[in-house]
Amino acid sequence: MTSPSTTLPGSGRTLRPVAIVGGLRTPFCRSNTAYADASNLSMLTTVLAGMVERWGLDGARLGEVNAGAVITHSRDWNLAREAVLGTGLDARTPALTLQQACGTSLQAALVAGAKIATGQIDSAIAAGTDTVSDVPIVFSKKFARRLVSLGKARSASAKLSVFKGFGPKELAPLPPSVAEPRTLLSMGQHCELMARRWSISREAQDTLAAASHHNAAAAYERGFFDDLLLPCEGVLRDNNLRPDTSVEALAGLKTAYDKSDTGTLTAGNSTPLTDGAAGVLLCSEAWARERGLTVQAWLTHSATAAVDFVGGAGLLMAPTLAASDMLTRANLALQDFDLYEIHEAFAAQVLCTLAAWEDERYCREALGRDAPMGVIDRARINVAGSSLAVGHPFAATGARVLGTLAKLLEERDGGGKGLVSVCTAGGMGLTAVLER
Repeated sequence: MTSPSTTLPGSGRTLRPVAIVGGLRTPFCRSNTAYADASNLSMLTTVLAGMVERWGLDGARLGEVNAGAVITHSRDWNLAREAVLGTGLDARTPALTLQQACGTSLQAALVAGAKIATGQIDSAIAAGTDTVSDVPIVFSKKFARRLVSLGKARSASAKLSVFKGFGPKELAPLPPSVAEPRTLLSMGQHCELMARRWSISREAQDTLAAASHHNAAAAYERGFFDDLLLPCEGVLRDNNLRPDTSVEALAGLKTAYDKSDTGTLTAGNSTPLTDGAAGVLLCSEAWARERGLTVQAWLTHSATAAVDFVGGAGLLMAPTLAASDMLTRANLALQDFDLYEIHEAFAAQVLCTLAAWEDERYCREALGRDAPMGVIDRARINVAGSSLAVGHPFAATGARVLGTLAKLLEERDGGGKGLVSVCTAGGMGLTAVLER
């Protein structure tokens, strides 16, 4: 397999090809089920240790490990480094803990890839982990201040005085908010607005959701996931997958975010709260060759973008902009791809993205293009299923998508190109191109 060459724009400098050796993940599980007692650290360590074993990295000093989680405890302030120290990697392997909402592990790969391309490092692991079963539950600020004062008090009377005026209501826990701080709307509510803006029907959403489950089930049946999954807590398979679901069954579900007659998003066409972890191994061509590792695909282009969702843009529409910018720089068209991996936060979000790329006015006004980006062959989208079927542990999804697409490209006779698209909270989006 010939590695693609890339020239740094404006410099004439040739960048080193960035290889993806492969991905590995835990099975993903609905929150408060099989991983109810697992932590972000334990799941991330499990994945990293599995990667060490899979690719013979015991004692290896990697260039870095980039990883993160979206929902974290204060104890996880050095999450990536602690996970590295729990594996057989050389303890001199540095680690970066980072977070970009649902794009965390994809951004981790892009950061690592840039360093590999410019020669700063030769190898890296990009990973993500998230658990909604182990969310940090905090007290009110008033009670928290009492606890701080209690820690400073020295005498018994001083300690008792800390609780002067205390009321039981102060003990009411404050769980993490799922709403956007700027709008106070949940992601699902924002997506309802997007679906309304783009006239995305309930039937279209349910059809896409059913296809995701069926594609994932077929991939399981043919053994596609066998070497992508690492047993964790006795779990061998994603427990959100519903092989027997149908459009008719999904149509019977109640709406989840908009209870009026106009609501279209349900638990069936939206991703569930999920626990799990995933990682991907990246390196230079020479590093892979020296260790006898097979390269599955090359990471050749990427982009990150954001939209003004507070000002009215769709919260999850930033990948439309990221893809447009990336393809312009790469001199590629939207149709130049054999496979598309579009993260399914919601079926409606995927369909809004596709509709926007096909819309002349949107492409002109939002993307600065003279013509629509065009239509994608939907038979090439998420051919092994995606987040609606397997689940979505926020920070882990990017690595899952990269590992899935790299293997799909490896399976193809003659290789090809694949496009990755991931939307995130905060109105951001990330895209990437893999080639083989």
